[in-house]
Amino acid sequence: MWSDPACKAPLDYSLYFCNYGNMPTATRSNPSARQVAKYADMFSAMGTEPRLRIMQLLLSAHPDGLVVGEIQEDLDIPNSTLSHHLDKLKNEGLVQVRRESTFLHYTANTEALQQLLRFLYAECCTRNKAVKPEQIVQLCR
Repeated sequence: MWSDPACKAPLDYSLYFCNYGNMPTATRSNPSARQVAKYADMFSAMGTEPRLRIMQLLLSAHPDGLVVGEIQEDLDIPNSTLSHHLDKLKNEGLVQVRRESTFLHYTANTEALQQLLRFLYAECCTRNKAVKPEQIVQLCR
């Protein structure tokens, strides 16, 4: 391990995708039709500009997350529209919500996002080696 000056934490190069052992064996095999449909629904849920902006904002506030009013203020999305977008993201498992008194507190579901990335990169890194794992991402801890 060594430190990247851009990161506050050391980089662990053993966290590369695919051939470096951090992907479960089930992810390396062909995903079932149900898994592919699940991932397609998750990508679809993030496939609008407001929802993608919501995900970026929640990830920037991770792990604490934000209350609805903070999201609305930052993104300038009407309350009823924001509620619809948050429900769609929640239904697909991309965000988690918890009630704190009278406030709804939203956080990004980073485990679900990691599953999406594993699914997306499984083929390009393992079967045909279209992309070298070290060219994809190094994770800051």
